Amino acid sequence: MMMNITLAPAQLVSNTVELGREQYGEAEWEARVSLAACYRLVAQLGLDDLIYNHISLRVPGTDDQFLINPYGMLFEEITASSLVRIDIHGQKLCDSPYQVNAAGFVIHGAIHQSRHDAVCVLHTHSDASIAVSAQRDGLLPLSQFAMRFYQRQAFHDYEGVAIDLDEQERLIAHLGQHPVMLMRNHGLLTVGRTPGEAFMLLYYFERAAQIQLQMQASVAGGAGPLVLPSHEVCEKAARQFWEMKGDILVAGEREWPAFIRQLDRQDPSYRN
Repeated sequence: MMMNITLAPAQLVSNTVELGREQYGEAEWEARVSLAACYRLVAQLGLDDLIYNHISLRVPGTDDQFLINPYGMLFEEITASSLVRIDIHGQKLCDSPYQVNAAGFVIHGAIHQSRHDAVCVLHTHSDASIAVSAQRDGLLPLSQFAMRFYQRQAFHDYEGVAIDLDEQERLIAHLGQHPVMLMRNHGLLTVGRTPGEAFMLLYYFERAAQIQLQMQASVAGGAGPLVLPSHEVCEKAARQFWEMKGDILVAGEREWPAFIRQLDRQDPSYRN
């Protein structure tokens, strides 16, 4: 007599994890899980854009291979095993039924090639960041969230849909060594040594941008002029973040594990 055995969700995840480690190796599988979590968390915050935008991650142990989302899946659907392995030109290096948006990798490929620390490159069309990108000075030092980025934000003027390879040179030049770049009238790009760092930079920048827009709306409504701290104070605060003064750590080092625990409680299927 045949018995039908139904595996619980936790068992399904466990089985997938073991298969994934066998197929990709421990380091790449852990990278896939972390990147899939990043996609899910961006979706949870409502900062995704349907099937568009990208978060790319360098495959551990390589300089020219990356993981990226399968073109056609929502961020909330992405799992560790569904991520596509590509080369520096955006061409597939794995057996996947999905294509990748090679045009989108014009942006990511440029940054990965030019910055050794650009292990994870995150690009979104988040509402508040786009609104701030169209302002002359970008993000203003109006909140503690914004101080992290004081004089540490790059700007890249809009050139149309990013499908021309010659735009890569300008993307690289404009980003320089900054941690974030406002792509005028387009979106935000963050660079991280891990998905956790890239994600938290997006989170803090978007919070700061939302606050800025609210403050500017209140001024337009007659609340009076805004108060900005002095340059010296803003620079001090920025250095506190980037030089990790006191008990400040790299963005994501404390927050990311908490987000992962939350994600595991809500829906661990990203690990599949």
